Amino acid sequence: MSFDFDLDHACGFYSALTQSYRDSPEKYELSAEPGESDPGAGSVEHTPVATAFARVGKKMLFVFNYEDEWCFTIEFMRLGAKKPKTRYPRLIVSEGDAPDQYPDMEDE
Repeated sequence: MSFDFDLDHACGFYSALTQSYRDSPEKYELSAEPGESDPGAGSVEHTPVATAFARVGKKMLFVFNYEDEWCFTIEFMRLGAKKPKTRYPRLIVSEGDAPDQYPDMEDE
């Protein structure tokens, strides 16, 4: 994961960027507990990236940890030739710094 978070919380990708993400017509979720995902949601683990991001320019909201609701806008920016020994998908551009998943409580 490009944010260097441990995947120990539920998370998901949602097509609604400006409305309540839970009402998105397209969603892919990873639940911490089996059976907690929205029945209409696809699976983060079993949906190919090419299915969720089928066209250049598509954006989705990534919500990590529904309690804290850390939200990130993810955009499919371009297709290119695959390079040997390169892991995909990969981060091309990032704005700002990702928050610390488990900040040092002494810093607060």
